[in-house]
Amino acid sequence: MIERVVSAAIAAKAEDVRVIVGFGENLVRQIVEPLGARCFKQEKQQGTGDAVRSARVEDMEGDVLIMAGDHPLLETADVEQFHKEFKASKAGVMVVTCELKDPGSFGRVVRHNGTVKAIVEAKDASHEALKIREVNTGIYVVKAELLAELLPQIKPQNAQGEYYLTDLISLAVEEGVPVHGFAANPRVAMGVNTQAELARATQLAFKRKAMRLMESGVIMLQPKSAYIEDTVEIAPAAVIYPNVHVRGRTKIGAYTCVESGCVIMDSVIAENVHIKSGCYIEGSKVAASAEMGPYAHLRPGTEIGEECKVGNFVEMKKVKFGKGAKASHLTYLGDAEVGENTNIGCGTITCNYGADRKKHFTKIGKDVFVGSDTQFIAPITVGDGAYIGSGSTITKDIPAGSLAVSRSKQVIKENYQPRMFAKSESPSDKEK
Repeated sequence: MIERVVSAAIAAKAEDVRVIVGFGENLVRQIVEPLGARCFKQEKQQGTGDAVRSARVEDMEGDVLIMAGDHPLLETADVEQFHKEFKASKAGVMVVTCELKDPGSFGRVVRHNGTVKAIVEAKDASHEALKIREVNTGIYVVKAELLAELLPQIKPQNAQGEYYLTDLISLAVEEGVPVHGFAANPRVAMGVNTQAELARATQLAFKRKAMRLMESGVIMLQPKSAYIEDTVEIAPAAVIYPNVHVRGRTKIGAYTCVESGCVIMDSVIAENVHIKSGCYIEGSKVAASAEMGPYAHLRPGTEIGEECKVGNFVEMKKVKFGKGAKASHLTYLGDAEVGENTNIGCGTITCNYGADRKKHFTKIGKDVFVGSDTQFIAPITVGDGAYIGSGSTITKDIPAGSLAVSRSKQVIKENYQPRMFAKSESPSDKEK
């Protein structure tokens, strides 16, 4: 949530973004500081006014936009609109408001002849004030010098004993400073205080992303059940099935089809790729016209070439899979390179983790045929055009164009009956 708010402010060209931290500050710092924000600690949670004061407002200049960190539906366009409206109003303070059918615990905006006079917290509001439907979103724009002047005047004169930032409005009115109330979309007022509110905000964020994707030409069979983060890019004519999760810095090309139950994170999927149900792809690249799954798993560092087939229950990690290569089912490849048009048989394993606790590399050339149930004991190199018989355990390099077979001799004993299955004597037989 805080990442969304900070990113919106930075994208709107805010010169200095300051985040007030308190509980869990180390976790928050790890998120916002890499984005370019600065953190200021509120030593004691004594209200919103005290929080803003913790940001050292005395050394601020220009226009100051104050927002809550738990409003994840805020966008860059909203921030730009707030500042534009403030400039046009010529006011010293602007509060962003909205009307709600059920104002609940929101602070009420009190107006006189259309002019904002005060904000009353719901906990301190009279019965008449609680009837007001225009509420405070918690978003303000104020001149820096005015903020530095009025903040010290805020006193904890309320039932909670806290320093309310809302008192900024009444103090400005008393000073004769013009106060402007800007009515915005209720969406910007949506804060998160409970798990139910978090789920609702998440649902709305994904719905918004889905609508934008469809407007651009992406085909979504059931947009309500697709969970696609804002950072994801999907080209027009791609097809997204229900119950798909796409996260992080993922890019999906045109005409690519992603079936139900897939999870894709921080990956690049080219055009015309078919990703069948149940695939899990993380930190990988898939080239054009490849076919994945169902139930394939690409782990970080994997690159799948053009026109490849990675079938059901195939797992790859740090693998470079050449153009036209195939691993159709039940295979693990790790720390490996596979050449063009090579066929990997069912049940093949690269045994890449050695007794020395190091990962070892397997290199398989192009046009290689690997029979089913083959184990490569890395490090191993297989030359181009080699053939490997099924059931082989490969411990030595294989030259190009060679046939490698590693099996124990088959032994047959006719009329064999294992002792454990031999007919046992009954007690009556022993007596006889």
